[in-house]
Amino acid sequence: MTGNYESELNEQLIQRALAEELDSVAPRSDLWPAVQAGVQLPAPKSQRHWVVRPLGTAAVLGALALVALLVSVPMVTKFSGSGYSSASQTLEDTRRYQRGPVLSPTATAAGPQASSVETLRSFSSGSRIAGPHGSPGEALPYATGGSATVNDAPYDATFFKHYGVNPFIDTEEDHLSTFAMDVDTASYTVARRFVRDGHLPNPDSVRVEEFINYFAQEYEPPVEGAFAINIEAAPSPFGGERHWLMRVGLQGKVITAAERKDASLVFVIDVSGSMARQNRLELVKKALGLLVEELRPTDDVGLVVYGSRGRVVLEPTSGENKEAILAAISKLQPEGSTNAEEGLRLGYKMASQLVEPGRITRLILLSDGVANVGRTGSDSILKEVRRYADDDIPLSTIGFGMGNYNDVLMEQLANDGDGNYAYVDTLSQARRVFVENLTGMLQVIAKDAKVQVDFDPNVVSRYRLLGYENRRIADRDFRNDSVDAGEVGAGHTVTALYEIKFHEGAQGRIATVSLRYQDPDTGEVQEISREFHRSELTTVFEQASPRFQLNAAVAEYAEILRESYWAQDSSLEQVKVLAQRVKGLLAGDPDVAEFAGLVDRAERIGPD
Repeated sequence: MTGNYESELNEQLIQRALAEELDSVAPRSDLWPAVQAGVQLPAPKSQRHWVVRPLGTAAVLGALALVALLVSVPMVTKFSGSGYSSASQTLEDTRRYQRGPVLSPTATAAGPQASSVETLRSFSSGSRIAGPHGSPGEALPYATGGSATVNDAPYDATFFKHYGVNPFIDTEEDHLSTFAMDVDTASYTVARRFVRDGHLPNPDSVRVEEFINYFAQEYEPPVEGAFAINIEAAPSPFGGERHWLMRVGLQGKVITAAERKDASLVFVIDVSGSMARQNRLELVKKALGLLVEELRPTDDVGLVVYGSRGRVVLEPTSGENKEAILAAISKLQPEGSTNAEEGLRLGYKMASQLVEPGRITRLILLSDGVANVGRTGSDSILKEVRRYADDDIPLSTIGFGMGNYNDVLMEQLANDGDGNYAYVDTLSQARRVFVENLTGMLQVIAKDAKVQVDFDPNVVSRYRLLGYENRRIADRDFRNDSVDAGEVGAGHTVTALYEIKFHEGAQGRIATVSLRYQDPDTGEVQEISREFHRSELTTVFEQASPRFQLNAAVAEYAEILRESYWAQDSSLEQVKVLAQRVKGLLAGDPDVAEFAGLVDRAERIGPD
């Protein structure tokens, strides 16, 4: 941990030295020249983004000299899917790959009594900088997140991680946008829990892509192969004059419950004392009961629990013997501390004995993510998870509870375990995860799936990807099949929204969307692509498809909740108006009706 602390501190010292060479700090601009310079500066605390002007030649040379003095210190910056890359990279590398407007990701807790799985760091700066419109700034800490509780919410040890907010990218500097596909939805349901409890969510808990991917999309399914690429674009209702919104929608092939492969499932269940809070364990038991009813006689289920110690409570049992499985579940009781490492180790040991060709084997962790006994550091646990994922034993994580909950670890476990991450706070959400989406969770149709959008610099002047900050992949690694990316299950949809700006009067190709993935059965790598042209634009937002309009509302809701710089001129009132409109267009969708209600409630809660 000391090495990570020192490396992040040195990286921040470099950034501060670079910042001191700047002539001035820019107000908000569509050009967002920070990308051209590859340097990031803190803005007012509520914004959590970075805005700078390009460096002059002399400043660049001076800054590079300072960097050269410090490169002997190991400095690394994590990029999802591409491992670790040196933080002493060239300005060109920084320009292309370090797009998140933060110095480095930081784990934060939602309350003052936190002791995170990652050390909370706070570096103070005595300087002041200008606000986003050139207004006087304030003395700013160098930490990217805060430990203050939002609206004094009683979440004293709830951990989230701030991954930054993507800026606009000038296509002359980088016309490629590359990211790993992500089917997680936990961020939306966590935020929903906050709002239902009468509090705005911690901004660091909001991941835009997980908000969007929570909702049905009604994309055209693939005629052949694993995926269909859907693209739609219309004027942005929130981005201001001359900004457009482009939606990239990826629809996976549907496999029915009857068609899915037989499955061997090992559930690793947290029965520690923290699971007694808010009847978390009781909800786990009810959720598992729903899943048991979906089992076939040819499926197997094993149960491992962990409190102070891990132990097996049910050896692999046929789905035909539902009574025995339900009886074992009903006996679960909260006990002791939280030895997550031992529970996972026993679970993997059981699962490794069940692996068979042509059969699904999956570990499913049900927990609040808190580990306080055994090897509690996330690195030690994640190393084991990655090893078993390489052996075709994926890990899905299902989160329960709030107030003592580790979103950071639960998401990392699913990402590194080649699985998916969901959050369950109600029985209806449990039904959604364990019944309605069960086949999608279990049967993978694509491994290491990644997307690259190639914008035509002659048509598009700049673009911004909404979300996917922690799923970024280096552009050069799109066709590097050794780079870890995302796993996608049957019937899953993945949606990415881009805010774009065109060159005036330009016509022709806007972008080419490419999708690359590995077939999980044959190991063969597939790549498909589709072009999108200006002639395909919808010129009036209200004439766009209802689901497109829904995506616009959901994305802006998330942007406002996470205090994005780019949403500072928007309001929940504006989102509410659009949400109510979409509710009427999609009257038969209860998720949309619920969303409209959440926006209304969030607006009434307010920021104070």
